[in-house]
Amino acid sequence: MRVLHVMEATIGGTRRHLSDLALGERGAGLDVHVAAASLRVPDFERDLERLEREGVGVTRIPMRREVAPALDRRHAAELRALLERLRPDVVHTHSSKAGALGRWASLRSGIGARVHTPHTFAFLFASMFGPGKRALYRGVEGWLGARTQRLIAVSQDEARTIRAAGVVAAEKLRVVENGIDPRPYAAARALARASLGFSEGAPLLLTAGLLNIAKGQDLLVEALAQPGLEHVQLALAGEGELRPALEARIAALGLGARVRLLGFRADMPALLATCDAYVLPSRWEGMPYVLLEALSACKPIVATPVDGARELVESGACGVLAQGMAPAQIAQALRTLLAQRAPERERLGRAGAELVARRYTAERMVESTIAVYRELA
Repeated sequence: MRVLHVMEATIGGTRRHLSDLALGERGAGLDVHVAAASLRVPDFERDLERLEREGVGVTRIPMRREVAPALDRRHAAELRALLERLRPDVVHTHSSKAGALGRWASLRSGIGARVHTPHTFAFLFASMFGPGKRALYRGVEGWLGARTQRLIAVSQDEARTIRAAGVVAAEKLRVVENGIDPRPYAAARALARASLGFSEGAPLLLTAGLLNIAKGQDLLVEALAQPGLEHVQLALAGEGELRPALEARIAALGLGARVRLLGFRADMPALLATCDAYVLPSRWEGMPYVLLEALSACKPIVATPVDGARELVESGACGVLAQGMAPAQIAQALRTLLAQRAPERERLGRAGAELVARRYTAERMVESTIAVYRELA
C-alpha cells in the first residue's frame, strides 16, 4: 500500500505526529511518502532527512499557513503533479492548509482515498480568528468533509467536538489516539534546579510549547499571581510571538524571581524529570503530546478542560482538571494539586504512566491508522 502524507503545520505535536506515523508505517512495510513544508521551523529539515534515510519519500513544497490564493493554487498544482506521479492508494492530509490543498489535489486528479486528521479545526479558534474567517473555514471544512472518506480524531474528546461541529458524517469518523514511546521520559534524570535559575525548596511547575495564544501561557502567568501560590515557581519552555507580551506581564506582576522563560529546549525528558508537576493552560487542543510525555515521566498534571486533557485526567486519575479557563480557575486547580502530600502526587504520576503505557503508545497509533487505510484500500 502506498501512502502520501501532506502537512504544512510542521511544528510542535503535529510535527512529531507526522514523523512518528511515517516512520512507523514504513516499518510496517508500507510505501510511505511525505509532502511537507519546513518554513515555520527550519530545523524540521532534520526530520525530513531522517525520513529519507529510513526510506520515506520526501517532497518539499513550501506551503504557507496564511491564505495566499496565488501561492495556494501553485502548491495545489504541485501536489496534483505529485499524485499523478506517485499514484498513492491513500492521501492522508493533516491540519488546515495541507488538508485543503491535499484533498483538493486528490479530488481534481481522482487519485487516492482521502483521509484527513485535523489536529483541531481552525474555525474553533475564537481567540485567534474573527467570525468572518471562522465561518469561511467552517464552510471549507464542511465542503471537503463531504468528499473525504475518513476523518481521524486524535482523542475521544476531539471526536465528540467534531461530531458536534457537524462538518463530517459520523460514519466517516474514526478515533486514533496520539501515542508516544514513553521510555525516554521514564528514564530521564533531573537537572540541577539552580542551572535553570530556580531554588530547590519551592514547588516547580513546567509548561512547554509554542508561545502562542492557543497554548494559554498568558493565562498561567496570571494564575501564578493569585493568592496562595506566592511560593510556586514556573518554568516556561518554548519560543513564539507571545514572548514579548509574556515578559512584560511577568515584570508587571512582579513574578520575575519565580517565573522564567527558558526559550527553546531540546531536553524535554530532563526538564520533566526536574519539575514537580506539569501544567497545560491551553485554550484548545486535540490530544496534547506533552501531557503524554509528562505522564510517562510520572508527573501529575494540571490542565484546562480542553480536548485530550479531559480524557486523560478523567480516565487516568492522574491530575487535576481546572473548572474553566479563567486564571482564577487555573489557580484553584494548582492549589488543589499542591495541597496534596508528595506521596499522593507521586501516585497520580504513576497512574498516568500506567495509562500511557496501556493506551497511548506510538505502536498502537500506527497500527490503528493502518487499519483505517485498510478499510478503504
